[in-house]
Amino acid sequence: MTLYKAPLDDQRFALFDVLGAEAILTRLQGGSEHTRDLLDAVLEEAGKLSEQVLAPTNGPGDAEGCHYDKATQTVTTPKGFKEAFNAFAEGGWAGLTAKEKFGGQALPGVIGTATTELIQSGNLAWSLYPLLSEGACHAMELHGTEEQQNNYMKPIVEGRWTGTMCLTEPQAGSDLGLLKTRAEPNADGSYAITGTKIFISAGEHDLAENIVHLVLARLPDAPAGSRGISMFIVPKFKLNADGSLGARNGAAAGAIEHKMGIHACSTCVMNFDGAEGYLIGKPHKGLAAMFTMMNAARLSVGVQGLALAERAWQNSLNYARERLQGRALSGAKFPDKVADNLLVQPDVRRMLLTQRAFVEGSRALLLYTALQTDIESRSGDEAERKQAGELVAFMIPIAKGVVTELAQECTKEALQVYGGHGFIAENGMEQFVRDARIITLYEGTTGIQAADLLGRKILQLQGVGFKHFLEEISAFCKQHAADDALRTLIGPLAIATKQWGDLTLKLAQRVQANPEELGAAAVDYLWFSGYVTLAYFWARSVAAAEASTQSAAFKQAKRDTAAFYFARILPRTLMHQAAIEAGVATLPAID
Repeated sequence: MTLYKAPLDDQRFALFDVLGAEAILTRLQGGSEHTRDLLDAVLEEAGKLSEQVLAPTNGPGDAEGCHYDKATQTVTTPKGFKEAFNAFAEGGWAGLTAKEKFGGQALPGVIGTATTELIQSGNLAWSLYPLLSEGACHAMELHGTEEQQNNYMKPIVEGRWTGTMCLTEPQAGSDLGLLKTRAEPNADGSYAITGTKIFISAGEHDLAENIVHLVLARLPDAPAGSRGISMFIVPKFKLNADGSLGARNGAAAGAIEHKMGIHACSTCVMNFDGAEGYLIGKPHKGLAAMFTMMNAARLSVGVQGLALAERAWQNSLNYARERLQGRALSGAKFPDKVADNLLVQPDVRRMLLTQRAFVEGSRALLLYTALQTDIESRSGDEAERKQAGELVAFMIPIAKGVVTELAQECTKEALQVYGGHGFIAENGMEQFVRDARIITLYEGTTGIQAADLLGRKILQLQGVGFKHFLEEISAFCKQHAADDALRTLIGPLAIATKQWGDLTLKLAQRVQANPEELGAAAVDYLWFSGYVTLAYFWARSVAAAEASTQSAAFKQAKRDTAAFYFARILPRTLMHQAAIEAGVATLPAID
């Protein structure tokens, strides 16, 4: 079984030393009590839940998987999952960041992101059951009526129910304009929902009393394409007049998918057979409501990449310390033992430093993005809210697209440290590799994130969030230009930032001349953006460490990892720049 220790020290460092979260949160509306003491206590408890309750179910849950009963169309989750969900609900974790009027604790989104990392590291498959509930609640809060919020949102916040997003259909994946699910109006104001959805995470399970599906469907008078999509609330069980659970609705799992990873999450084929549903938001405006859920979900999926990489890194580091094999190239380092440990090998250190650089850099990136969502929703300054929202929109595709891709590299390197032992299921490393594959796919593939970044956030929105971020990096570089401790970082960061701006301008001009250049360059542009972004957060981390009261060992680890990142990882931008400049001509048409 793999080990897991909640990385509370680095979370606290990123939150309070690097990002200055306490000073920001306590000045926001309703944030006077969001002190470091309170947030520290929340992180401590989330760490205990993950280490003691969730982490032990990870390997066994993957081995057991979910069980689908065709006769009853129900799903049984692995042993221990229901007890874990009860502990999660009783601890108030389902409503951690929800507003008090809905029964939540109204804690900042950034602490929700930090605790989500801990929970997902404990057991990613389990975390998917409550995960989409947050997005469903957000959609109901912004688009639902007061009655819908009371009937369907509050029980989710209380931890009694869960929510889903039902978007994808067999013929309509990322192109939702092709969906065929129908919504026929009933005399009582409800709608009869008919159609099939696939890949629905936690679509059916035995953890909660009820499941609230948010379903995209077409009204009879819907215009063609994505402009004709509406969103409906479709509960697993209908509600009686007094709010109690009534008869089973015509919404059921027709099967569970047989997947490469996340075996313990019931990914369902959902059949809606005249199911009773209720319009949420305005007719034909379901796509806007869907993106409300999608953006929150995309940030959470980025956190999944961090969570898997963190746990894989912890175990590969531990293995490298304990595994005795071979001798150092310069001679035995532990002559009293039969062999040296793996840490004496430079290439093993390369793999471990690569993981650490991506894990700790990604943590700062994700928490920064989450902190901007708090500023956007709670600041009393309209200009500050607007800028934070523009930053969030720009950062989301990087946070989702790049961090999930980096999780592929981290879990692969972690397995490689183990060698052949990593390929054996009993050691748990191959599960991380399998589980990590899905996170680059759902809530939009890497290509979709790249197209969103370049096509929408840079070109359509004229790079407004990008400009804010470049100004922030430039201000940081000027502030620390004479700082000896950052001398080897500031110069390369300033150069990379200028290259980013210049490349963006040239690329925009090429896309204007030939739209095909956008598709040819988007993924490489996403990578270029991601590597420079992480360089900025590593430079900020070293600056924060130098100014902190952290131990000498902690500070040296930050210095060493940042130096490694700048020397060995940041130069990858040159490869992606070359690919971008090669243009669409190097991608000939295929017959």
